[in-house]
Amino acid sequence: GHKMAAPESIYNLLPRLQEPPARPPRYISTFRPSVKQEIEKSKAQWKTMGPAKVAVPSPKNFLKKHSKEPKLPARKKEQDSKKLPALSVPRRTDHPVMGIQSKKNFINTNAVAAITGLPKKPQPIYVDRRQGDKYLLETSGLVPKYIKKKDYGITPKYVTQRTEETKKAQKDYETQVLECLKKKAMKQLSDEERENLLQGLKKNWEEVHHEFQCLSVEIDTIPKKLHKAKLESQMKQLEHDIDVIEKHKVIYIANK
Repeated sequence: GHKMAAPESIYNLLPRLQEPPARPPRYISTFRPSVKQEIEKSKAQWKTMGPAKVAVPSPKNFLKKHSKEPKLPARKKEQDSKKLPALSVPRRTDHPVMGIQSKKNFINTNAVAAITGLPKKPQPIYVDRRQGDKYLLETSGLVPKYIKKKDYGITPKYVTQRTEETKKAQKDYETQVLECLKKKAMKQLSDEERENLLQGLKKNWEEVHHEFQCLSVEIDTIPKKLHKAKLESQMKQLEHDIDVIEKHKVIYIANK
């Protein structure tokens, strides 16, 4: 038969129908109904499909013209009649009431003030040229306004205080340095010694400079070049020393 056929049987050429494997049932959570119920509880009423169930306004309450404008309270006729008496137009035959005088006689008081009062001083001005424009003198800067002040030319208190403080600080620093130097056994150079030292250094520089100027124009040999370099280094060192001594007024020397 078909089953007992050899492997090279003609029946093997026929296409065999392959049945698809059966799928397992889809996974459904056991908590599905409880979760659904919780979501429905937490959801708001208006978060549903369709229009919200709101009370429809009645067609009688439609918007009327000038209904939103602010309205003034109604006037009371009784109060108005009490406050303001009815004024009628005076007749042609009526005469004005004479003899009524106010407490103050303005004409007399004004006349007295004008007679007794001091004349008004004109505002000081200056003119830039003969037919020029007028300018106020006060704002021009020509008036010696600040010179006439009481505290003009007097040194302010804060400046004097600051200078005193700086002097005191300098003094304290100097005393501290002196104490420190005494501990280290240092000697301060006097002004005369400092001047002598400075003069000596300057004299040495002049001598070296003179020797440098006496060098020949053509420096072709090695000894000449070395000599020139030596003189230059000496001059440089002397210049540095002179500069240091001139810059610092107080000089201390270590006692050997």
